[in-house]
Amino acid sequence: MKHLILGNGPAGVVAVETLRKAAPRDEIVMVGSENEPSYSRMAIPYLLEGNIDESGTWLRKTPDHFDKLNVRQLRGRAVAVETNERRVLFADGHFETYDRLLVATGSHPVRPPIPGVDLPEVQTCWTLDDARAIARHARPGARVLQLGAGFIGCIIMEALAKRGVELTVVEMGDRMVPRMMTPKAGGMIKRWVEEQGIRVVTSAGVERIERNEGGDTPLTVSLSTGDKLPCDLVIVAAGVAPNVAFLDATPVHVAKGVLVDSRMETSVPGIFAAGDVAEAPDLFTGAHLVSAIQPNAADQARIAAINMAGGHANLPGVLAINVLDTLGLISTSFGQWWGEPGEDGVEQVDEAAYRYLSLQFKGDVLIGATSIGMTQHVGALRGLIQGKYALGPWKATLLEAPQRFFEAYLAATQPDSTARHHPVAAFA
Repeated sequence: MKHLILGNGPAGVVAVETLRKAAPRDEIVMVGSENEPSYSRMAIPYLLEGNIDESGTWLRKTPDHFDKLNVRQLRGRAVAVETNERRVLFADGHFETYDRLLVATGSHPVRPPIPGVDLPEVQTCWTLDDARAIARHARPGARVLQLGAGFIGCIIMEALAKRGVELTVVEMGDRMVPRMMTPKAGGMIKRWVEEQGIRVVTSAGVERIERNEGGDTPLTVSLSTGDKLPCDLVIVAAGVAPNVAFLDATPVHVAKGVLVDSRMETSVPGIFAAGDVAEAPDLFTGAHLVSAIQPNAADQARIAAINMAGGHANLPGVLAINVLDTLGLISTSFGQWWGEPGEDGVEQVDEAAYRYLSLQFKGDVLIGATSIGMTQHVGALRGLIQGKYALGPWKATLLEAPQRFFEAYLAATQPDSTARHHPVAAFA
């Protein structure tokens, strides 16, 4: 068997390692589209902060790691897949055949259709090349505007702040991280960021980016609020989209991402997908969703690789997991953090201490949670949601005292444990 892996990010790397264990004699080819070693995009902010060098972003530290696994590595960008012939066409004109194909091509940053968005001082922050360009422009005192305050935007923001720039963040939503935080929680994060000296403008967009001829800065940015801001650098962090264009002429079903079943197999037998590019069934609803986080990418890649090698493995369902460090303020959201219409939920807020907890239920099952300023035992929230435990009388307890979630977790997972009687003062 010949396994062709499109993508050498976290999903691709886990897939080839799992395949090699499961199929020691099969041929494995891994294709990366960048002229870089396999690396983690999530490490780029630490590179910009100066905490690591470029080798610190590498997913595997020894240069001969994949050679030792007898994995052939190629550089190329897939432009078409001929499913009947079982071969992939690359941009340089060469074909690569396969018996099993894994699409792990990841995502690309979205550039909104804004006049001036293609000027050289306007950067995304997604690749090592992007990071090198940002490092050249984001010097201490530089005036930087960041478009977007979502998950990726908040991670980039910390790196920029540590570089000593004068930063303005513009977000079209009514709060920060609107796709992972409730209105109250997103507002608390905004207030925290502003107290750290960063200007945040919500419910606003960038209308135009213009060359500032003869001015103090190379750019002028016009906002929908009417403000005009001089800038040395604009960073676009307006979200990402899966890399699926090369599948357009194939029978592989694509919605937002590549649709897969619980085996991570697509609508075409023998073709699998994993990572940011995959749209897999949700743990609770069964509806397909893209969950572009590294833990999900690794889980999906393992499942796909086992099945590619002839094994039998299934993903129980994708669970939305977000853990974010925003300038030292830790926030999390798990599952259906926004809740279910007509079902119960509870919010506990301590504005002064930057502590927040929201629990959302369906019947007596916890289906979603949001927290701010909490690190101790927060993994129990994920465990309760992922386990779909029937909480019984503990639901009423949590509606009255949501901070007792760890006791509820122990009661659900270790019903004979005496540890469940020890209260947890999460808001103490």
